[in-house]
Amino acid sequence: MSLRTPLALLLVSLGAIAAVWWWLATPITLARAPIDPADKVQCVSYAPFRGEQSPLDAWTQIDADQIEQDLRQLKEITDCVRTYSMENGLDQVPAIAAKVGGLKVLQGIWLSSNRTKNYEQAGLAIRLIKQFPDVITAVIVGNEVLLRGEMTTADLVSLIRLVKTQVSVPVTYADVWEYWLKNREVHDAVDFVTIHILPYWEDFPIKAKFAAAHVEQIRERMAVAFPGKEILIGETGWPSQGRMRDGALPSRTNQARVVSEILSLAKAQKFRVNLIESYDQPWKRRLEGTVGGYWGLYDSVRRSLKYPPGEPISNFPYWKWYMGAGMGLSVLVFAVALITLRRRPWTPRLPAWLGVGISATTAGILLGIGADKMYYESYGIGGWLLWGVLLLAGILSPIFCAQAMVIGRSLPTFLDLLGPREGRKWSKLTAVLGLTLAMTAVIASATALGFVFDPRYKDFPYAALTMAVVPFALLMLNRPQIGQRPIAEAVFAGVLALSAVYVLFNEGRDNWQSLWTCAIYLLFALTLWRARAAQSQE
Repeated sequence: MSLRTPLALLLVSLGAIAAVWWWLATPITLARAPIDPADKVQCVSYAPFRGEQSPLDAWTQIDADQIEQDLRQLKEITDCVRTYSMENGLDQVPAIAAKVGGLKVLQGIWLSSNRTKNYEQAGLAIRLIKQFPDVITAVIVGNEVLLRGEMTTADLVSLIRLVKTQVSVPVTYADVWEYWLKNREVHDAVDFVTIHILPYWEDFPIKAKFAAAHVEQIRERMAVAFPGKEILIGETGWPSQGRMRDGALPSRTNQARVVSEILSLAKAQKFRVNLIESYDQPWKRRLEGTVGGYWGLYDSVRRSLKYPPGEPISNFPYWKWYMGAGMGLSVLVFAVALITLRRRPWTPRLPAWLGVGISATTAGILLGIGADKMYYESYGIGGWLLWGVLLLAGILSPIFCAQAMVIGRSLPTFLDLLGPREGRKWSKLTAVLGLTLAMTAVIASATALGFVFDPRYKDFPYAALTMAVVPFALLMLNRPQIGQRPIAEAVFAGVLALSAVYVLFNEGRDNWQSLWTCAIYLLFALTLWRARAAQSQE
């Protein structure tokens, strides 16, 4: 077969990569920009933590200069910030807001099961309110403490009433909307009702396109349940990164759309709303996984607006780099195959070149998505190591599988890599393919079991996993179905298949990330199930 076939397939691969990335990067158009300097956001939740800073570490103390930098930046887009605590340096916010000028504060008091600390925090808040009456416009006594089950309703109401006797500003409590309905006696103690409506986190998650309508529906329901008092939406928004829940997809375009539509609705219906949140907060990933760290209007690293006014909003702002890297990987896969042929008196059949083309195209399309997911979803050394190794496997698999395809080699078994020395028919290609296969099998099984036993905050590794598994599946077609099925491959195949079936039912049919990942688990399970200990090697 001449060079025309691989060159034609390479051109098709490059064209497919370019077309898919052009489609993936298509920006959205919104009637209202998410952030419009001419129409400021009413209020945003503010936490000052950057990088490794975290309120979960008691020694964390944010200095005044850092808070002032943030508030001066936030002043450009809003007239109000909501705080949740006065620890870790947050007690400085009212004074700095007064210094900056033009910012009001919804002062939060963090409540927990520690009664002594609760009263200390309430006392500090009372002093701040009296010291900055022109800055603090309301006090929020507790945030989701009923949801967390850390206080009784009676104790909460008692503390709210105590604060009310000491301050002249309105007093409220904040919790998810269902907990107001479950604890109606709190309504009598507050001046206005502060509810959290987070469509992504609902028990039955709401798709982004229905999020604004859901917020309005719940607000109207709460207004009927609690007549005579204002309903403040104390938290609402959408994450820009993280795993899907049913049909609720975190993404840049979805975050921009939901924020824009909710703000437009609030303006039209004339109700107050506070967005969560001002800056992405990496520390929340320790509690909520990837999705917890990406609710901000500002990026946590560059401290820049995610959606500057007038700029197109795309899920992949750096898509040209991703497309270029994917094309480069595709060329490399074909180049390795062609270079391998120069050393072998062998003419590959068309199916071999089709396998190379499919592997190269799949990897080329998904490389950028896999790299993007690794950047946003890796947290801590363990996270970077896990997703880095999987992406590396996704890069190495099409390269070395292409080499094996054109010379007629089949996928090695784990016995070829780790079995008794005297039984091995070992080569460099066998070693690198076997090691890549083993890394992929271990990570795939670990993630699959994670979705079975603790799925709520786990991310779906569909991109890098597909890059690795598709070439393995194509190469396994070269294996003769003779000999004994190795137990290691059988165990991995069983774990992946059973996990995939469970996850498919557990995650639901609207979660395409789950459907895609489970399809690859099943493909990988089939690939490993086809393994046989006996094989012909050079």
